[in-house]
Amino acid sequence: MRVCLVVFGSYKCFGYSPGGDWGGRKLKKRGEKVTLTDQQETKRAESQQQKTSQLQQQGQKDAWKMRTWSEPLHDGVTLEESCCSGPDDNSLRLQSAFLGDGAVNAADDDDDDDGGKKSQQGESCDEDEEGHLVYHVGLLMKGRYEVVLPLGAGAFGKVVECIDRDKDQRVAVKIVRNIECFREAAKSEISVLEEINTLDDDHRFACVRMLNRFDHEGHTCIVFELLGLSTFDFLRLNDFLPFGVEQIRHMAFQLFRAVCFLHRNQLTHTDLKPENILFVCSDYDLEFNHETKCEERKLRSLDVKVVDFGTATFDHEHHESLVSTRHYRAPEVILDLGWNQSCDVWSLGCVLMAFYLGHTLFQTHDSKEHLAMMERVLGPTPLHLLKQTRKQHYVHHERLNWDDQSSSDDYVRKHCQPLKQLMQRRSEEEGQLFDLLGCMLEYDVCTRITLEEALWHPFFSPMRLKEQRS
Repeated sequence: MRVCLVVFGSYKCFGYSPGGDWGGRKLKKRGEKVTLTDQQETKRAESQQQKTSQLQQQGQKDAWKMRTWSEPLHDGVTLEESCCSGPDDNSLRLQSAFLGDGAVNAADDDDDDDGGKKSQQGESCDEDEEGHLVYHVGLLMKGRYEVVLPLGAGAFGKVVECIDRDKDQRVAVKIVRNIECFREAAKSEISVLEEINTLDDDHRFACVRMLNRFDHEGHTCIVFELLGLSTFDFLRLNDFLPFGVEQIRHMAFQLFRAVCFLHRNQLTHTDLKPENILFVCSDYDLEFNHETKCEERKLRSLDVKVVDFGTATFDHEHHESLVSTRHYRAPEVILDLGWNQSCDVWSLGCVLMAFYLGHTLFQTHDSKEHLAMMERVLGPTPLHLLKQTRKQHYVHHERLNWDDQSSSDDYVRKHCQPLKQLMQRRSEEEGQLFDLLGCMLEYDVCTRITLEEALWHPFFSPMRLKEQRS
């Protein structure tokens, strides 16, 4: 069974090369572009609809699990009210697209609007009252990009799969809402993506590529390479079965190199999470697992890319006080101590734990409860951080202001254990993984490991050795 058709081929990212060269080796292509017949086009569209339906059913079936991944905006403020002030809206999910920003399947959102004006192709190009483009399959944008499938929709706008008629290849197009704050946010994202393209012109690092940008009826449109499912969507599709340690190692090495590349160029992603990490191709095979006694989906390739640079921030730019999605938010952000690139390191530590456990490490929607969970997993919050915080209502007698006799504490104790107790096997490789995680999940940014240092951790020795031999 195949989830997606390989259009661009699969790419392998080579790792850190000795001697301090973070460039590594140039990516090598392992596939060729596929030309589809009309019959194949129809079959692929049907497959996409079946996949979307399956994901929706799975999401309903596992609705209770979704709480561990989703959260409302802080203090009850909606994303539209905050007008792009932060990336906290996870209540919407992207099914299969190039961005991890919260979204839902758009297949049911594009009914014909009788009042919509028609383009030269006879398709609607009006917009709804919220500024979303109203479109139909077959719409031709910029005389070049033909819409063939809806991929997702969310607060930012809509994502569609298109055929690039000039290059005869499939791409993903993000169509931003025609509202000023979203247009400004899109300009910022485009600026970051252009910088990434310039700095990584030979595609050595696992960051999504912007292929083009244009304006359509007042909507900013960003063209991306077409990728597969997000790591979150694949986990959900696979009944939240955790990834194995070897799989985590392969994905983490690519992610660390990509984000280290950003950091070396004075850029912080600020919203790293499984929804923002996409497989280059999410084709899989069904295999019977004798331990669980059920079938599970085995990925054919573990190549991944980091996406969604909508809230990425350069070191010289203003730093918003609140960044990152709740479950991946570093303690210095919660305590309003100011943040730097190390908040990405914390987020990646939480991402690796989600890969290992099959669910988020900190399953909460409340900041004080979040801090209590951190203490349960990692030990007490350092006193000097509690003294420095602007959030003094979190502190009582130089300790976290937390009632350990409350029902909330019962919830924390039920869902959290000390970090090393979460190890499922006492193997050497898992010991190395948890040692690395302990270095990443340090409270104090001054003692937290950098990604440049992390890439030399013994956990990645097999990846470095493999790179040297290639």
